[in-house]
Amino acid sequence: MADGLLAGGGLGLELMSPEPERTGWAAEEEQAALEKGLFQDEDSCSDCSSHDKPGSSLQSFVPEGKTHFPEMFQTSQLLFYERFRAYQDYILADCKASEVREFTAEFLEKVLEPSGWRAVWHTNVFEVLVEVIDVDFTALKAVVSLADPYLCESQVSTFTLECMKELLDLKEHRLPLQELWVVFDDSGVFDQTALAVEHVRFFYQNIWRSWDEEEEDEYDYFVRCVEPRLRLHYDILEDRVPSGLIVDYQNLLTQCEESYRKFLNLRSSLSNCNSDSEQENISMVEGLKLYSEIEQLKQKLKLIENPLLRYVFGYQKNSNIQAKGVRTNGQKVTHVVSSTMTTGLLQALLRDRLCPEPCKEEMEIQFHSDPLSAINACYEGDTVIVCPGHYMVHGTFSIADSIELEGYGLPDDIVIEKRGKGDTFVDCTGVDIKISSIKFVQHDAVEGILIIHRGKTTLENCVLQCETTGVTVRTSAEFLMRNSDLYGAKGAGIEIYPGSKCTLSDNGIHHCKEGILIKDFLDEHYDIPKISMVNNVIHNNEGYGVVLVKPTIFSDLQENAQDGSEENKALKIQTGGDADVAERVDLEELIQCATGKMELCERADLSEQVEGNCEIVNELVAASTQKGQMKKKRLSELGITQADDNLMSQEMFVSILGNQFKWNGKGSFGTFLF
Repeated sequence: MADGLLAGGGLGLELMSPEPERTGWAAEEEQAALEKGLFQDEDSCSDCSSHDKPGSSLQSFVPEGKTHFPEMFQTSQLLFYERFRAYQDYILADCKASEVREFTAEFLEKVLEPSGWRAVWHTNVFEVLVEVIDVDFTALKAVVSLADPYLCESQVSTFTLECMKELLDLKEHRLPLQELWVVFDDSGVFDQTALAVEHVRFFYQNIWRSWDEEEEDEYDYFVRCVEPRLRLHYDILEDRVPSGLIVDYQNLLTQCEESYRKFLNLRSSLSNCNSDSEQENISMVEGLKLYSEIEQLKQKLKLIENPLLRYVFGYQKNSNIQAKGVRTNGQKVTHVVSSTMTTGLLQALLRDRLCPEPCKEEMEIQFHSDPLSAINACYEGDTVIVCPGHYMVHGTFSIADSIELEGYGLPDDIVIEKRGKGDTFVDCTGVDIKISSIKFVQHDAVEGILIIHRGKTTLENCVLQCETTGVTVRTSAEFLMRNSDLYGAKGAGIEIYPGSKCTLSDNGIHHCKEGILIKDFLDEHYDIPKISMVNNVIHNNEGYGVVLVKPTIFSDLQENAQDGSEENKALKIQTGGDADVAERVDLEELIQCATGKMELCERADLSEQVEGNCEIVNELVAASTQKGQMKKKRLSELGITQADDNLMSQEMFVSILGNQFKWNGKGSFGTFLF
């Protein structure tokens, strides 16, 4: 068991605790751990837990500004798998919520030294050195006495030796283990004690909820509560959760704690009331309301704790950002972003951007040191001008108003780099947003670099250095991208959802998992996307240059059509010369009709690039045609007839031509069946 508990460190943050006791030393330990790096490899940790070498395998730290205190064990930097293993294998196992305290007490009896060790009793008000003389395992408390010599540091000068003795007497010299920080001992004897106290402290600060004991006990408490909350804690440490979602989670946690406390007080007052009075009936109604409120809050907490559902929750939140609208005075403001402002730069700005011609009316200008503060200060119609420089941002560019964000210079000279893994870089919901001449850089992200939820977003002369997904164009959104460069996405460079409009012109899309991914639009509830791709260079992607996602059932329908199904064999069109004669439309004619600009040519004579354009149009037109036939069949079954077989009436794909496809791993175009 000792080998399972002893562990080296590398991660020292305790971000999620709603308890006030976490301030102070925990933060100092966290900072020290961060300076050493967030993670160690497994080999180094296994070396730390070896008993081949004499002495302690744990590190120590001295709180800043408290040099007269002895060193303490540094234990808050444990890795995820170390805590996971301790709770799963040694402490909680398969216990129920009602058995948590019992299992914890049994664990402590096996590993905790019952006496002979010193600790610092740490609260928000004071720290005092104590000596542990016994442990009440059932109550998870230590019996202590003041150490000799007396060491105490307090924010309040009234905490004298006599006051501290009185306080301990009131507490019967019994202190919660999670309030104790074990004093360092290099002999190694108290390593397990220090780690055991750390596991108890971490559990009750970050995992345990006051209402857990009243939850259903049919399920394993570790699987149901401990594992998802532990994973969420470390996802937050690693910046894998959007910052807004973290704030929401902490607020929900606080609300739920307050509501549950009120509920307990109300239930206690009802249990002490014997009469069937009107006041009791009112209290019962209030209790039911509180119970319903608590259940709703708990469900929201579980939604965020679930690693799959939390991103759906986050997406819904981000897509509902409200626009500020026009200022009450109708004034439009120009925001200038520069880390430092020189007279030469200011003169150039006045000449080129702010006052290119004699100003007819006064213009309000606001200066900012970072782009995020400028975006947050914008109202409808504002302009943000970003001067050359390298800007680090923590947070999301949530753009809900129609604004212009432009760089003053070349994109490589105006770099905005995103720090933090959990947030989307740029969220657009405004009616008409324009972004130009900026380079966006993402590192170690889990969300895309740009998401257009709705409205129109224009991206011109920009560089997008992606990490996960590049640009996502949601349903009903419109995206226009010109003369830009996108690369590095571990997913698709651009994701196009059904019912959206996407215009790509003269761009480079390269070194992504897939170049462009077109989501399935065959469902009857989806509208056909409008896609224009002209003169783009799509190259060096790991998979396809363009990939269409569609259901397997559609592939089966296509095969049936090729086998001679009368319903899907050919499209009929009426010619102007003879209205009674229907001719079968050749596939090449169908492609020509859809694009309006592509001439018929022999496939053998086409270059790789032109063939890629034809292949894309071929597949997309076929998919759109199939969707139209499926729709007509459903209407026919309902007794509704529709005599429109004209492909162009579907307002399908505007144009796909002049694109170059080079060195893509799987070819220029492919389909993904699901």
